[in-house]
Amino acid sequence: MIAHSTSEYSEAYIALGANLGDREQTLLEALTLLDAHPNIVVLRCSSLYETEPVGYVDQPSFLNMAAAVQTNLTPEQLLTELLEVENRLGRVRDIRWGPRTVDLDLLWMAGESRDTELLQLPHPRMGERAFVLVPLSDIVPEGELSGLYTYVHTSLSVLDGKDGIQLWKTCNWRTESGPFGS
Repeated sequence: MIAHSTSEYSEAYIALGANLGDREQTLLEALTLLDAHPNIVVLRCSSLYETEPVGYVDQPSFLNMAAAVQTNLTPEQLLTELLEVENRLGRVRDIRWGPRTVDLDLLWMAGESRDTELLQLPHPRMGERAFVLVPLSDIVPEGELSGLYTYVHTSLSVLDGKDGIQLWKTCNWRTESGPFGS
């Protein structure tokens, strides 16, 4: 799909969350900014789910979703782009797990693992977070991706706290933002 590049591409999964401002619009804008990048194509997005805050609980509810992207960036380069999108959309990091306009986490990238100060892949806590696993379960194809499908569904089957997640709306960002061509 990334026609301008001769580099090999990978599929990556990203968690998106927001609990300040127009949460839905911010998440759709994050998808649009990612898709506009010359080395990133948004392939699929999950439904949007309203979720109770975790960690620091004295804050508004979140909207959470997940997206599958295709990229020829390294995991570190993709993470840099995710942080840039957060900055463009007004992310401020005052309180750990606190309120935010947007949060983008790189969860998993085909064939890649990292354990550095900058990046851990797969994301070390995704299997503990229903607000990540439920949206991921919408978009991870069955029987593909080195066991990611099995991991997501096995983790969900044993995880508590799924009752704090409610389907809020199906994602329709592609139809709202017009025709696409990559």
